[in-house]
Amino acid sequence: MNSTRLVRAAVAAVLAATLLTACSSDGDNNAVPREWIRKTYTATGADWLDPDSTPSEVAQAIHTERAELDRASGDSMEFLRYGDDMVTVSPYRSGSLIEIEDYRNGYHRHQRHLTYWPDPDSASFRGGGPGEGK
Repeated sequence: MNSTRLVRAAVAAVLAATLLTACSSDGDNNAVPREWIRKTYTATGADWLDPDSTPSEVAQAIHTERAELDRASGDSMEFLRYGDDMVTVSPYRSGSLIEIEDYRNGYHRHQRHLTYWPDPDSASFRGGGPGEGK
């Protein structure tokens, strides 16, 4: 009897872990392709580097991996919006620095380049993540 409960609990835990993995942000079509960025570029703390490519080349590579909801550029930087997050690709030495941050923080930091993107502090902003359009 105890072994049956143990097996049921183990099966339930495996199913829950599988569901959580399937619902993670990298499986979401509106999500930043974080795992791909981690595998493709060199980590530097919380950011990533491409030592040889321009910001537009890096942004295009990220777009090819997963298309963004919107894209903007300014001051030699590229901005890619993915639901509740954004990717900023900026010049760094001879290459590019890649930053992933929360959309709200990134918007406020780079607002002058994102003039037609929705203001995350407005009443109408919905983010674009799960439940978008509800």
